[in-house]
Amino acid sequence: MIRTEQNIVPLPVMEQFYTLQGEGYHQGRAAYFIRLGGCDVGCVWCDVKESWDADKFDKQSIEDLRLKVKQTPAEIVVITGGEPLMHNLDALTKELQNAGLKTHIETSGAHPLSGNWDWICLSPKKFKAPLPDVPPRAHELKVVIFNKSDFAWAEKYAALVGPDCKLYLQPEWDKAAQITPLIIDYIKENPQWELSLQIHKYINVP
Repeated sequence: MIRTEQNIVPLPVMEQFYTLQGEGYHQGRAAYFIRLGGCDVGCVWCDVKESWDADKFDKQSIEDLRLKVKQTPAEIVVITGGEPLMHNLDALTKELQNAGLKTHIETSGAHPLSGNWDWICLSPKKFKAPLPDVPPRAHELKVVIFNKSDFAWAEKYAALVGPDCKLYLQPEWDKAAQITPLIIDYIKENPQWELSLQIHKYINVP
């Protein structure tokens, strides 16, 4: 493979692991996760705040990341963060797809979309809203519900995604006992939505 300078730009990797996808449309499927460092969205309830400072993490080459994925039986690679779109991901997705891997991303959409994706999960945040060109390209809209006002926020973005986009409401983990019953009632009234639960936290996997 001919490599250009862009191909070998390293990325700050907080962690990487092979596990089950715990949320949304692909819940329960085996997937290799690459969590990139760096985030300027600043969700107050974020459970990986240690990912926010990209300078804290060693940078890894795209080739090394691909080799590590290929040491597992993974067919899907999920790029997450932090906010992964703070980095240009064109070369990473090309490397992974050339190796026969499916590329998924979990993003707030607050930065320009780069990379070639088999699946885009958009999770918009009030702290820094998505750019206008991201929602129409999403395959999955996953809105974290922290309080009742978040249902209106969810509907705002449901109106901006494409007609085939899957719609999910997910309770914020620390408020799940309070919020989940509200989500259940909301989905019963608005059946275009589905419930997403963080099953990886229930079964104690990464």
